[in-house]
Amino acid sequence: MAYSPHHYTGMYRPTHPGEQEFLQYYYYVSSRQPNDQLRIVWNEIKDDLKKLADGLQEFNVNRGISRYLFRLAVEFTISNKAKIQGSLSQRTNQVYERFTSQNVWVSHFLRAYGVPQQKIEQVFKQVIRLALENVEVVPEKNWSDWESLGGFLTSGPTASSWGRNRIDVFSRGRGQQMYHIYWNGSRWSDWESLGGKLTSSPAAVSWGPNRIDVFVRGEDQALYHKWWDGSSWSDWENLGGQLTSSPAVASWGENRLDVFARGSNRRLYHKYWNGSRWSGWEDLGGTLTSAPAAISWGKNRIDVFARGQNRHLYHKWWDGSSWSDWENLGGSLTSSPAATSQGQNRIDVFAKGDQNELIYKYWDGDSWSEWDKLQGSLTSEPAAVSWGRNRIDVFARGQNQQLIHTWKSGS
Repeated sequence: MAYSPHHYTGMYRPTHPGEQEFLQYYYYVSSRQPNDQLRIVWNEIKDDLKKLADGLQEFNVNRGISRYLFRLAVEFTISNKAKIQGSLSQRTNQVYERFTSQNVWVSHFLRAYGVPQQKIEQVFKQVIRLALENVEVVPEKNWSDWESLGGFLTSGPTASSWGRNRIDVFSRGRGQQMYHIYWNGSRWSDWESLGGKLTSSPAAVSWGPNRIDVFVRGEDQALYHKWWDGSSWSDWENLGGQLTSSPAVASWGENRLDVFARGSNRRLYHKYWNGSRWSGWEDLGGTLTSAPAAISWGKNRIDVFARGQNRHLYHKWWDGSSWSDWENLGGSLTSSPAATSQGQNRIDVFAKGDQNELIYKYWDGDSWSEWDKLQGSLTSEPAAVSWGRNRIDVFARGQNQQLIHTWKSGS
């Protein structure tokens, strides 16, 4: 028999094993909000849970029922994480055994729908495994202390990553030259000069392993481009334009680059590389009071941010077929924004606040968070990069002109 939770009203009485327990759990869950740990883990795995729910729909188990049963399993996993040990597979099996012994009704309930026991075990072990993989995600406020990475910065930094635990940071230094420092997974390199005559902060992105593309504004206000091909750096190339801000760059696929900057009329301009040639500049409107920031979290998706006239954060995106209107995301920014993505449909945005502190806002796939303050004493706009799920690294220039760094990791 198929039913949905909203049928549980009036004088309804359970008719098969497990329905009474489901009723009790349904009303219990409906009456309260998830705690921070559950909310964070759930947001990380919800797309995977939807796919598992689709598998149960074949047996007429609707999404509402699956959601509440999955939440029970995720909460149980979080509560029992300290009681288990071993490999991920071993811990998954341990939690599953505890869960099924303490919630025998779940299997009875689903078997009444005709779901085979093997399918039940497969689904719930996957739910538990997903929860265990993400259960160490820390609340948004748990960031490292700021560390100094030296250098002498005369602009804000930019950061990119072409692989797990790899970060490349660039900034303008003495002589208006571009300087580079990188993290190879175990230590930071020394600073190196890559030349050029920069009149802005740089922008950097990677579209593949051991590939980095960097963009700057030159002395003639044009866009300049330099890239690392895995063995050497190219010369600088002139891509034209009349920029009145630092550029921003994003990549949604191999050999694809989308570059943005503010023009002389304070509107957003866009230029792209399609793998074989550069486009002309196109006007995307807006009234920018800062350089833009750009990020891509999926194929043919681009999100662009900038500060508006009221110091609010404004957002515009490309969905694969058209550009959205600008939307106002509030805040009180005293710098250009920075943006990064930890994964599908996740965006993290940073800026310098009223007291020169780092401020932070994120999109979790459903809604935007409120603005949060993350401390610090910044003398430039920040830069942000993510090299893995639940990992974000943020950089800025500190009061002594050195590069400063803070990070958050759920690993």
